[in-house]
Amino acid sequence: MAYLHGVETIISSDGPIPVTIVKSGVIGLVGIAPLGTANSLIRINSAADAAQFGSKVPGFNIPQALDAIFKQGAASVLVVNVFDITNSAMYTQVTAESHTLVNGKCKLSYYPLGTVTITDASDASTAFVKDVDYTLDAYGNFTVISATITNSSLKFTYKKLNPAGITSSVIIGTYTSNTGVRTGMQLFDVAKNTYGYNAKILIAPTYSATAAIAAEMLVKADKYRAIALLDAAYGTSVSTAITNRGVGAATNFSTGSKRAYLLYPFLKAYDVATESNQDYPYSSYMAGVIAATDNALGYWYSPSNKDIAGIVGVERQISSGANDTSSDANQLNAAGITTIFNTFGSGIKTWGNRSAAYPTVTTPDNFLAVQRTADVVHESLEDASLQFTDKPINQALIDAIRETGNSFMRTLIQRGALLVGSRVEFNKANNPDVEIAAGHLTFDLVFMVPVPGERITFKSFIDLTLLSSLK
Repeated sequence: MAYLHGVETIISSDGPIPVTIVKSGVIGLVGIAPLGTANSLIRINSAADAAQFGSKVPGFNIPQALDAIFKQGAASVLVVNVFDITNSAMYTQVTAESHTLVNGKCKLSYYPLGTVTITDASDASTAFVKDVDYTLDAYGNFTVISATITNSSLKFTYKKLNPAGITSSVIIGTYTSNTGVRTGMQLFDVAKNTYGYNAKILIAPTYSATAAIAAEMLVKADKYRAIALLDAAYGTSVSTAITNRGVGAATNFSTGSKRAYLLYPFLKAYDVATESNQDYPYSSYMAGVIAATDNALGYWYSPSNKDIAGIVGVERQISSGANDTSSDANQLNAAGITTIFNTFGSGIKTWGNRSAAYPTVTTPDNFLAVQRTADVVHESLEDASLQFTDKPINQALIDAIRETGNSFMRTLIQRGALLVGSRVEFNKANNPDVEIAAGHLTFDLVFMVPVPGERITFKSFIDLTLLSSLK
């Protein structure tokens, strides 16, 4: 040590450390958009950010999903757009489609993608310039704005979406180890390295109804301690949705995963392209509701019995009743399916607390809020404990780890996320000398999350003795 004649201060990092709570409301969205970079993990924090993916063109799902999410409130979304306009399998070429202008306007037969070439029907060599001679929106609405266009007959050449080209393998994606290139859902694997956190709410609106895609979403959900929001296939009846939970049903609902949140039916919202109400997957709206609930109340609150903003109805009516065990809503919930509650004057609300583990699993972690809170506790403590890794094992280290955990537990108890008595313990019986000698410490994490008050019962008594109070 260097010679010093004077005073110095040595800063020690021993002792308990603050625990940073992992982000719980981050949504991971995979799908297709008419604009935006293909196969890149992009963070979106606002409706303004979402504009890079283009308009809500029918056939695509990312712009629609982002609109549904942000209508519920603030959210952070990690988006993977798998649509690649340079991939000929994903589009169909439309060549020289003829239209006759009426008052300088017409509408294309399909929704145009990429560059659109417009020529005079009688002179193919004459091409016109967008925003100089005409305007053309994402929905195919063409309007003349220059006197250059004199002929009312025009021909349009452009690309349109080929839905058949968006296969399950495209959505699931690939990882090429020798190049490190990832596509589709595999891009979510680099979220924590890229942004510092993983997606915790996984959605693939419409596509999640495909069993293979749903299965991969659940693989990722297990990996990230996330939940996967799985939509029923469009047009599914109430009875079929319930039957799809049964043995032998080769559907996305045939799962008992604690990380699967099954959603039924589709919801109705206004569509600008068709100027009518259209049906959209429930998962986009529910993802927004969960994220908004996390932000406003806390991740330990259930997303059930919450208003859904931006919708005008549902694909099909779901009978509901607060005390009706035979209603559609109750029967669906009893099968582990989350649905909607809509009775006179109530508005349309989310309805369902439990994951697909129910009714097979009846332990408290079949409640979605309990499982998600446990995930936050586990991951937050693991991340914090990295700072203790490789330090010399002594009493000070054991005390520091234990107190770090208990300080975190006390914070969550005070916030209402955990019940009183939740704690971290160091049990000597679980730490024999041979294990400590091998550099291994084991701590007991004991906690309980408040479960949702799903059922409230009033016992009613008619007390005749109360008649004696009459005068």
